[in-house]
Amino acid sequence: MSRLERTFETLRRRGRPGLVTFTTAGDPDLERSAAILRALDRAGADVLEVGVPFSDPLADGPVIQRASERALRAGATLARVLDLVAAVRPDISAGIVLFSYANPIVRMGTTPFVERAASAGVDGVLVLDLPIEEADRFRDRTIEAGIDPIFLLSPTTTDARIRRAAELGRGFLYGISRLGVTGARDAIATGAEALVARIRSATDLPIALGFGISRPEHVAEVGRWADAAVVGSALIEVIARAAPDRVLDDVERYVRWLRGESGATAPSATMPATAGER
Repeated sequence: MSRLERTFETLRRRGRPGLVTFTTAGDPDLERSAAILRALDRAGADVLEVGVPFSDPLADGPVIQRASERALRAGATLARVLDLVAAVRPDISAGIVLFSYANPIVRMGTTPFVERAASAGVDGVLVLDLPIEEADRFRDRTIEAGIDPIFLLSPTTTDARIRRAAELGRGFLYGISRLGVTGARDAIATGAEALVARIRSATDLPIALGFGISRPEHVAEVGRWADAAVVGSALIEVIARAAPDRVLDDVERYVRWLRGESGATAPSATMPATAGER
């Protein structure tokens, strides 16, 4: 049983929704990015989704785009992201999922990437723009290396493609609650529950739901239908707005607040002046 499978089995047994956090590796720099991952784990995030910065993140809204720009300026590359994961893995109990566009992996080479990811302790990989029809070989290589391949499903995904993703996927499936780019919203998309129901009808794999989640009530609402909520843009906004000497404290406070811990309060940097963006 993989680490991700054990994580979701434990969540189901405890009867609570999981929390998946997304951060861009190398934002604001590689050293502080490593410290942020450790802080997320300390605060109780169940899965850490680590984004590989990319120059053309077409599915991401302005908050994550700016995070990628900061990380690239700080020297982040796929190879350095894998080194970062290897460095923090001994300190982290949460599952680690690498989130990437296909281009950086193709440039490194699929076999070297999978070998380095497995050696670094990556538990799962989600390649955003890898079509499900072309995913078989990559999926087989990841599974052979002990890495769970994770697939993205949207409200417009056909039932046939949902079934195919369920056949190929491991660990969990990632449903996006709305069309368009990533970004925090004031409310969960109205079609989110229906999407989860469609996925449930095709598979017993856990489902994590993202895009637009930024508050404890969002996590609780999503937890009524899905196994976990994914928070990305709002967390990155906390990182971007925090004072350098406060960023780790603010990250921990934010995650504890999202999880609904007794007495936990939101950091002052929780929300941008206007609702931003995953």
